[in-house]
Amino acid sequence: MVDMGVVCVEDDSERNSFSRETTVFKMDQHLSYPGNCRLELSGPQVIDSYLERALCDDSYGKTVLSSDLFMARIEIPIFAGRVGQSLPDSIGPFNQDLVKAFCCICPEILNKWASRPRYWPPQNIVQKVVSLGAFVTPVGFKGSEFKHMEWRICFNTGETELINNLNETQVKLYVLLKMVGIDVLKPRKKEVTSFTLKNIVLWMAEQPTSIVSRKKIGPLAS
Repeated sequence: MVDMGVVCVEDDSERNSFSRETTVFKMDQHLSYPGNCRLELSGPQVIDSYLERALCDDSYGKTVLSSDLFMARIEIPIFAGRVGQSLPDSIGPFNQDLVKAFCCICPEILNKWASRPRYWPPQNIVQKVVSLGAFVTPVGFKGSEFKHMEWRICFNTGETELINNLNETQVKLYVLLKMVGIDVLKPRKKEVTSFTLKNIVLWMAEQPTSIVSRKKIGPLAS
């Protein structure tokens, strides 16, 4: 559920690039853990009431959008209760989890990822991932004192593109890790999520010396 009336930017000067009907927030990563940020309201502007009710002071004189207040404002009766950043919903016999998100314009973050040395993926896929952009979702870093004000920076579409370009061995390893995560790790350590395992596989696939980057690993490739 991407709200196209809101955009988040790294540089406040980009605010004038959008129409007056678009609400612009500046991403502030200085006081947040890696992968998270605060959304600072970028100057006086028109803002929807549901967003306005989720604004708060960050104790430093800045007006930010609270992820906790935001989720509290958008929960409505059709949802069966909040689960993290998602809102369970159903259409007939089908269940689904809805996640509210805003588009995120963050070329500095994406270009930093694109420019680092890597064995995989090929450059054309790297550029496609960069072109797919990013999003922010209303969930803070677990254990952070300011979790209620933080938002997670997500690269869902880019990660999907990377997963779709894994070779057969990498896919098999990813599936095996997910099985281990569900059957072995999750009962003991709930912090080890499928998100964590996915990022381990993607990181290892980039390394030229990693067995994950090879096309064959014994019986796995049979």
